[in-house]
Amino acid sequence: MSRYDDNPCRPRHFKPAPCSPAPLDEGERASLEVSHTRLLVTAALFALAFLLIGVRLVEVAGFGEGEARLAHLPAAPSQTLRADILDRTGTVLATTLATASLAAKPKMIHDPKGVAHQLAAVLPDLDETELASKLASDRNFVWVKRQVTAHQEYEVNRLGIDGIEFQRGGKRVYPEGSLTSHVVGFAGIDGEGLAGIERGLDDTLRGGLEPAHLTLDVRLQYILHDEIQRQMGEFNASGGAGIIMDVRNGEILSMVSLPDFDPNDPNGASTDARFNRVSLGIYEMGSVFKIFNTAMALDAHTTSMTGGYDASHPIAVGRFVIHDDHPQNRWLSVPEIFMYSSNIGSAKMALDAGGERQKDFLARLGLLHAPSLELPEIGTPLVPAVWRPINTMTVAFGHGVSVSPLQIASAVASVVNGGTLVSPSLVLHDSLVLHDSLVRHEGARAKPGPRILSEATSLEMRKLLRLVVENGTGKLAAAPGYLVGGKTGTAEKVQGKHYARSDLFSSFIGVFPINDPRYLVMISIDEPHGNVQSAGFATGGWVAAPAVSRTVTRMAPIVGIPAVDENSPEIRRSLMIELPSSWGKKLAAN
Repeated sequence: MSRYDDNPCRPRHFKPAPCSPAPLDEGERASLEVSHTRLLVTAALFALAFLLIGVRLVEVAGFGEGEARLAHLPAAPSQTLRADILDRTGTVLATTLATASLAAKPKMIHDPKGVAHQLAAVLPDLDETELASKLASDRNFVWVKRQVTAHQEYEVNRLGIDGIEFQRGGKRVYPEGSLTSHVVGFAGIDGEGLAGIERGLDDTLRGGLEPAHLTLDVRLQYILHDEIQRQMGEFNASGGAGIIMDVRNGEILSMVSLPDFDPNDPNGASTDARFNRVSLGIYEMGSVFKIFNTAMALDAHTTSMTGGYDASHPIAVGRFVIHDDHPQNRWLSVPEIFMYSSNIGSAKMALDAGGERQKDFLARLGLLHAPSLELPEIGTPLVPAVWRPINTMTVAFGHGVSVSPLQIASAVASVVNGGTLVSPSLVLHDSLVLHDSLVRHEGARAKPGPRILSEATSLEMRKLLRLVVENGTGKLAAAPGYLVGGKTGTAEKVQGKHYARSDLFSSFIGVFPINDPRYLVMISIDEPHGNVQSAGFATGGWVAAPAVSRTVTRMAPIVGIPAVDENSPEIRRSLMIELPSSWGKKLAAN
């Protein structure tokens, strides 16, 4: 009989009624507790086993053998970490990608030739003989290959060679390639800045977490690059340079030097391609210098807008003869001298002002010493050792002194912005330490600089610059609706001790809108050759001015400059020049 048969709560032939079972005795209770404990221990062991198996499966399936090993590599050296470089819109110009480099410990390698053969099969660009020699040395450490690809890393790991290891590092990459090569520059394989901003801000970029924001706008960089490249092709030129600057504060929105190079492969670039024609190149700029000569004379009151000079005959000084490229062969007023780009009138204007005044004015504009910029590639001007009268006359029209396009742009910006000096800048940070330990402060730089000339003289110069585009040598720079004012410049390049008449440096510098200046565009074409469209001419008015016109038209909507009616009475009055009666009819006829 079962225990249930003796249970008074369960009558025979009936289903069990709800009631409490009989209590367990001591032996049964102890046996049940032991069973529970064993079940818990067994379950825990199974869970741990499955956890270990799962981790290993994830490691093998998700990372692979190469990635699993890479996870245990030592941390990257701090010098390989570099902050990103961005343009003013946030576009990445330089960044660092994590990479691995293959190294070896020769003392742990017992078969150098065999190991070299194995590695060369995976890394075919290695010299097997040279590698075997490295692996047979008594050195503690040698590099086998820097910055290998992920696939190469995986294949090397599969070989399982003792004494071979990977070390973490970073590879600097430049997403915009050659577009910003001369500004951004490049860094070496060990993370040191070697050129451009990479070198100029090397200390700040090393180990930096915050990106460096440049004043560049890649949209404008593309436009300027495209227009210069077009002119080089049309005029079969050897090079070109261009800059776009905010005349109010000196911020450089674009800087282009052609030919250029790919900073991702700087070793493949020629010396000429790596040369920055904007900041490092120095040239005799020709008639662009008449901007400074005229501003100096007007501000010193040694002449006036109603004054003038006899330009009917060339000037002979010793073995030199100063003549006009666009001779009018008559007396010219100051506006005419500027509009027709008269060398004769400019030379006489400079003599009246005097050599010392001229030298002092050019120095205050920053044209007689190397400019300050966040680039290491900065050219030093060539100026006369002794400032004789002949130098005073030739410097007046841009001969006998060599400067960079960067200096010209900064000086012109200072002339047209109301007369206060601006310093060029490529960086938007509040303060940065440069390669030469110079500290620049954005807040201080944004304040008005020292006064170079009066506001009245600055206004007169803006009127003259507009006159050049409306009636003078810069007509092809006109961009309808955007009120361009500017000046042409054409100079023969110096070859040895002589000028090469066929090797020109042809420029145009434009400012818009000239009634309320905001931006400056300067384009220079190096060694252009005339074509059918230019009637064989290769001067600044034919070569560079059209490119400035197109650049202004393309960039104006981007920077928020609306088109206006250039012939509105208000605008005409603001730029009007009162013409002497003796030459008013002639000007109107043009």
